[in-house]
Amino acid sequence: MINDSSSNLFLDSTTQPDDHHLPPAFLWKLWIYTNYDCNLKCSYCVAKSGPNVPRRALGLDNVKRLVDEAVELGFEHIFFTGGEPFILNEIYEMLAYSSARIKTTVLTNAMLLRGQRLEELCVIANDNLIVQVSLDGGRPEDHDAYRGNGTWEKTVEGIRLLQEQGFRVRIGTTETPVNSSHLDKLCEFHRSLGILDEDHFVRPLAKRGYSREGLELDMSNLVPEVTVNVDGVFWHPLSTDADMQVSKALFPLTQSVERIREQLAAISLTGKASLLTFT
Repeated sequence: MINDSSSNLFLDSTTQPDDHHLPPAFLWKLWIYTNYDCNLKCSYCVAKSGPNVPRRALGLDNVKRLVDEAVELGFEHIFFTGGEPFILNEIYEMLAYSSARIKTTVLTNAMLLRGQRLEELCVIANDNLIVQVSLDGGRPEDHDAYRGNGTWEKTVEGIRLLQEQGFRVRIGTTETPVNSSHLDKLCEFHRSLGILDEDHFVRPLAKRGYSREGLELDMSNLVPEVTVNVDGVFWHPLSTDADMQVSKALFPLTQSVERIREQLAAISLTGKASLLTFT
């Protein structure tokens, strides 16, 4: 189990705003919000996704250009998220294009990965493609409390189906008041499925989106991870709210990267040398 809210000394007090050797940690990941509609309406969803939410799709052409620019800029990993990405018919082309060029992870609740959808995913399977499934407990009651009755069973079935097809499956867990004292049971469960501790990520609740409880997180206390949606570029996948927006222009991506570097340099001058990682 990896706790992703740990403190990270990303900048030190000697970093200056004109220092061109700022640690490039935020370049490791690019997050792409493909859409915002979802088959679930989780009560803590930071993206405010749900069945009746407008799609706000990014589109295949934009995704391809983002992948190309990310590769050119030296990003190491691209993450596709939503909404539920597998609602989209073109998600398979997106993942195929990305994973042919760079390590790629797609986040999902795994409940739709049956029949034709699973078959189409199997067609594009490769060593660069990882599936990260949201699972909040080793017991239904720990997971279903925030995600809806019956969701645990369907999610676990989806995990097993993915594993049967040879996919590397990671588990993403949100720690909540309901599951906090039972995370050891979840670890036992994912190990029983053959999922290693290094492929289990736990993060606390954040007070964003639908969630009315959790950590207060913003640009001032989060290590940036460049994030895009149809509305522009954002500081971190935790939120695509206006206060986290870096640029309203998607392209060129390098301009947003430079803005983030400049903001990091400014943060370093305030004496706040410790930022949080949260993915």
